[in-house]
Amino acid sequence: MPAAYVYRALRTPFGRFGGALAGVRPDDLAAHVVGELAASAPALDPARIDEIVLGNANGAGEDNRNVARMAGLLAGLPVSVPASTVNRLCGSGLDAVITASRAIETGDAEVVIAGGVESMTRAPWVVPKPDRAFPAGDASLVSTTLGWRLVNRRMPAEWTVSLGEANEQLRDRFPISRERQDEFALRSHRLAQQAWDDGFYDDLVTPVAGLTRDEGVRATSTAAELAGLKPVFRPDGTITAANASPLSDGASGVLLGSEAAADLLGLTPLARVAGRAAHACEPQAFGWAPVAAAAKALERAGIGWDDVGAVELNEAFAVQALACVDAWDVDPGRVNVRGGAIALGHPLGASGGRLVGTLAAVLRERDERWGVAAVCIGVGQALAVVLENA
Repeated sequence: MPAAYVYRALRTPFGRFGGALAGVRPDDLAAHVVGELAASAPALDPARIDEIVLGNANGAGEDNRNVARMAGLLAGLPVSVPASTVNRLCGSGLDAVITASRAIETGDAEVVIAGGVESMTRAPWVVPKPDRAFPAGDASLVSTTLGWRLVNRRMPAEWTVSLGEANEQLRDRFPISRERQDEFALRSHRLAQQAWDDGFYDDLVTPVAGLTRDEGVRATSTAAELAGLKPVFRPDGTITAANASPLSDGASGVLLGSEAAADLLGLTPLARVAGRAAHACEPQAFGWAPVAAAAKALERAGIGWDDVGAVELNEAFAVQALACVDAWDVDPGRVNVRGGAIALGHPLGASGGRLVGTLAAVLRERDERWGVAAVCIGVGQALAVVLENA
């Protein structure tokens, strides 16, 4: 089978909830990245793009149900370029990359744009339809920004706890202190700021709506400031607004192709997709799921943790990330060396594309051969991808 390669990765800066990107529709965010990514391949005839696959966790509003198709049309690509949108919640963008790599490996495609988008700011409220016309009572607006909504009554209550409460339960299982979580959060901000100052993200980020850098990076935060914040999900809990990823807006894209696509693109490959895996568990234990997903992906790549030189793990919560790193046989100093979602942001559908693009760049920067990208997913799932430096 032919191999699938990452040729280029690009994303918008990630904006804070209600921040600089609040006025930008998600289809426009996605279109910006798709258009810039296609233009970045000097030899590419856009008509040769076989597919656009984007991840999106909401789709309830301006995402317009198939935001990938909207993005291709708004970006000015030929109408002959097909597109599909995948939804695996927080893992949607990584799922899109996995879908694209499979299409290339089976010979169904030569060139695919994958990635994802989310505007958590602009996610709409929804009103459930009544059982009958003209009900006499009131109706409530339900937010689609994050988490469970319109829950089926047949779902066990322990499955439908909030994402934060689920990770407080994870902390009960693995006694990871509040202090350690705060230290991890400060590290994320410090490394993200250093990455920007070093110019690491200059070729990975395309400005949009006047925003040139990730809006959530706070390198001047101190341990004392974080220690003074109140827990959000339990009065005696450990998770705060500072040691969890923020609500965010943004889009990401990854240009993938076969080995033969190098001539079509006028680019040399950055990394090969060497392994991938999904894992599922109890919905409330989703934060722990990347442990098994990464193990499966490594096995399928034919390597072990001793071979891994870099890890990009989505930092949904500091406690969740630390629990995974503790379980992996990997040097913690190799994890998220250019910052993570606690600092950079976590626009649900876009994070997977960011992870892959950052991992490929870190492998090249550090001259490492193997890397792992992993993400936990609400409702008890996780995805992982292994990249080999090309």
